[in-house]
Amino acid sequence: MTAGELRPGGSYAPLESYGVVGNLETAALVADDGSIDWFPFPHVESPSVFAAILDADRGGRFAVRPTVGFESEQRYRERSNVLETTVRTAGGRATVTDFMPVVSHDYSVRTPRRAMYRRVSGDAGEVSVRVSFAPAFDYARTSPSFERTDADGRVDLTVRATGTENDPTLLLSGATDGTRTDAWEFEIRDDEVRGTATVAAGETKWLILSGDGPPDDASPTPVRPADLETVLAETDDYWRRWAHDCPDESACVFGGPWHDEVVRSGLTLKLLAHDETGAIAAAPTTSLPEDIGGVRNWDYRYSWIRDAAFTAQAFYNLGHEDEAKVYLSWFLELCDATDPENLQPLYGLHGDSDLDERLLEHLSGYRDSAPVRVGNAAEDQLQLDIYGEILDAVYEISRYGLDVDEDDWEAVRAVVDYVCEVWDRPDEGIWEVRCDPQQFVYSKVMCWVGLDRGIEMLDNGGFDGPREKWASVREEIRETVLDRGYDEEIGSFARSFDGENLDATGLLLPIIGFLPFDDDRVQGTIDATIDRLVTDRGLVHRYEGEDGLPGDEGAFLLCSFWLVDALALSGRTGEARDRFESVLEYASSVGLLAEEVDPRTGSHLGNTPQAFSHIGLVNSALYLGRTAGREQKGPEPKGVQESSAVPEDEE
Repeated sequence: MTAGELRPGGSYAPLESYGVVGNLETAALVADDGSIDWFPFPHVESPSVFAAILDADRGGRFAVRPTVGFESEQRYRERSNVLETTVRTAGGRATVTDFMPVVSHDYSVRTPRRAMYRRVSGDAGEVSVRVSFAPAFDYARTSPSFERTDADGRVDLTVRATGTENDPTLLLSGATDGTRTDAWEFEIRDDEVRGTATVAAGETKWLILSGDGPPDDASPTPVRPADLETVLAETDDYWRRWAHDCPDESACVFGGPWHDEVVRSGLTLKLLAHDETGAIAAAPTTSLPEDIGGVRNWDYRYSWIRDAAFTAQAFYNLGHEDEAKVYLSWFLELCDATDPENLQPLYGLHGDSDLDERLLEHLSGYRDSAPVRVGNAAEDQLQLDIYGEILDAVYEISRYGLDVDEDDWEAVRAVVDYVCEVWDRPDEGIWEVRCDPQQFVYSKVMCWVGLDRGIEMLDNGGFDGPREKWASVREEIRETVLDRGYDEEIGSFARSFDGENLDATGLLLPIIGFLPFDDDRVQGTIDATIDRLVTDRGLVHRYEGEDGLPGDEGAFLLCSFWLVDALALSGRTGEARDRFESVLEYASSVGLLAEEVDPRTGSHLGNTPQAFSHIGLVNSALYLGRTAGREQKGPEPKGVQESSAVPEDEE
């Protein structure tokens, strides 16, 4: 990119220009011009300390950029979540390396765990850089106060930034590997700390932003550059060891030209997982718009129940069994602790159920896309599909080797019984519409899934339950869906009963085992989706029809991967492969995917990076690898397991 001089106030970086770093508790977005524009702290659900991505003037940022015009490019270190931004000026080249130590990792040096490290190293010539440290606590509702502490001869400076008693205290420290004359030069202003330095080839300067907390969480900044290099090396090594490659890539189900994209998606999913609970945030951001200038702006820093089976499958097939089991166990605990009628579609990453949605009217929103929201009112919606996803997740638990004991079964049985009572109610559905509830076809099919998985577990696990009743309701749902959910005239399953609008969730019916892939109704749904929901760029919209909100939205990347899956597992593998490779072209330069893509410009839209998009990428690569005859690890999804589809168009 050509970044020019320091990005002026009021301007925004494209969403696809951001990389993300994190510590398995929170994450920060770093633009490819060196500015950290989003950082909730200390947890991903916490209020932000930098939010320039939501208001370029008042949101706050932490920028490290050249003082003159420059070009820059960004990349991750291979198989790592350590991010590097290289800047080039007329006088030289330098690299800013950003990372956060993993909170649970045992480092060999004493170091702040909850900290952002920024290493500025000279690569060629000389580069003069400017630092702008401008925190804006509590979503920019609290202005900072700064206090300069004495440098101790081993660090250049420590500045303490404070807000109210409810805000975290931040410590910004600078360190160099040279003499005191090479130190950072900082100046405290009313709402900002500015610093400058020059790095020549072979020189390194550090900035460490940490929380002022207990010693184990935010110990005094390591003062020797060698210690800082150790922190970097051990963080890099942690990610590399986690992202282990297949020993034989040619035989790996994820082998092929998209192997690197799968590894990056796995690393991104891990970055979004909470270290303690295993729960995965849908995204680390809030209110990034699905429509520039529009109102479709939501807080995605929570874990949705429906993600469970998809995420577990992705982790397990990437070889990360522990993550799959921990994540699924988290949902099983929710079932144990909560009556079925009180289960929510989403929870905080610590299991919090109070996610009250609020408007931050003082923030202008990304490119004037207001309102900015925190919390999510979908917590109170009826979304019937979640019961199928819960039960499918528990079903996967048993197949992945986790024990489902009698207490767990009582919770499972209660959910299945509840599905029998509520399956025929209208609901807000998977897409969380904000209009009147409807009889969504996918919601009904997932109720069928819940009963089907419950019966499977009853039959194979030695548990007790009213099998005859469950089987009767399962058949009633099936007959109703086939009668009222399928439209003979359009030759496709519809979005809702007795309707004519389409929904991309129809692509999932064979994958979850509702119908076989070679059923004419399945193939008709695939073809109708291509005809009516696919954009000129080959991406897929979620649905047709009203949802209670004004404005438009972009093409949904997860749905684009669903189309790949349905084609691949139907034997239409050449078409699937072409579409998959086309979707991959929309990944950012560092391999990240947002929620949506603008079908006109190809720009990213919505919260980013989006877990569901990366799950879709991993699972599509899995299915394409399977059709190519590569071995996969672990059990296949139920519908795939029973499919007899074979490749028919390999040419």
